[in-house]
Amino acid sequence: MDSVASIPALSVAADPTRARILQLIQAAPERGMLVGKLAETLALRQPTVSHHMAALHDEGLVVRERDGRRVWYSIHPDQQERVAALVGAAPTAAVEPDWDRVIDDLADRYRGVFNRETIARYVTDSHDLLEQQGVTHLLASRTAAFASTRLDDIACSSADVDTVPSVLFVCVQNAGRSQLAAGILRQLAGDRVIVRTAGSAPAAEVRPTIVTALDEIGVSVGAEFPKPLTDGAVKSADVVVTMGCGDACPVYPGRRYLDWDLDDPVDQPLATVRRIRDDIDNRVRHLLVELFTQPSPI
Repeated sequence: MDSVASIPALSVAADPTRARILQLIQAAPERGMLVGKLAETLALRQPTVSHHMAALHDEGLVVRERDGRRVWYSIHPDQQERVAALVGAAPTAAVEPDWDRVIDDLADRYRGVFNRETIARYVTDSHDLLEQQGVTHLLASRTAAFASTRLDDIACSSADVDTVPSVLFVCVQNAGRSQLAAGILRQLAGDRVIVRTAGSAPAAEVRPTIVTALDEIGVSVGAEFPKPLTDGAVKSADVVVTMGCGDACPVYPGRRYLDWDLDDPVDQPLATVRRIRDDIDNRVRHLLVELFTQPSPI
C-alpha cells in the first residue's frame, strides 16, 4: 500500500465528481472500491474515473492497493478527518424516534431504582444536551446510552458500598485523548474498573484517526461517542483525569484529580496520534497499578 507523507491540498476535491468519488469510497467497506465499480456507480467511462483517481492519489487523499490486475482505492488514513470535513456524510431521511419506548425500556431496566418520571426527565435532558452539541447521527440510541450512564452515576454515588473503582477521563472534545485513555483502560482492566469519558465542549463524533489508532492495538471504540461533562459523572468517579480542559471540571471532595499534559491529536497525522496513544497507554498502565495498590480516596 502506498504511503504519502505530505499534507494534501484539498482544492483538488472541489471538483464535484471527485467529491462524489470520495463520498463513495468513504462509505465503502474497509478495503475500499475498484475503479470499475466507481465507473458503474457514476455512469462514467473507466478512463475518466482513472483520471480523477490519479489526481486524488497524487494529492495524497487516497491510497491504492494492487490485487493482481485490480487496484483498490481507499481514503488515506492520515486524511480521513479532512475528507470527512470536506464531503460530509451521505444524508439520510429523518425519522422521529419512539421516545416513549426508549423511556419504557429504561423504566424496565431501572425498575425499583428510579421511577418513570425521573427516567423521562433524564432522557429529555440528555437529548437536549446532545442536540446542543450538534449530534444528529444515532441520536435516539445515544440519548438512551447517555441517560443510562447518568442514571448509573447517580446510583453509584448514592450506594453505601462500591468495591469497583471508577475513573472519569475528561478532555475538551471527548473525541481524542479521553477516548484513547478510556479504550485502553477498558481493554486492560475489563470489569475491574468502571470507565467513563466526557468533554467540556464535546464534538459530534469520535475522530477517525482515534478509531484507527486504537484498532491497530486491538482496542475497539465500540458504541462510545462524545458526551457532555456533568456533575453526576464527576461525583460518581473515584479518579478524575483531565487532559487540556482547564478549570472546566468541577471539584468535589473525596475524589483524586490528575491532570495529564498531553498533545492534542486534533488534525494531526496518524503517526502523531500513535505517539500520543502510546504516551497515554503508559500513563494508563501506571494508573491501573495505582488503583489496586493505593487505598480508595473515598
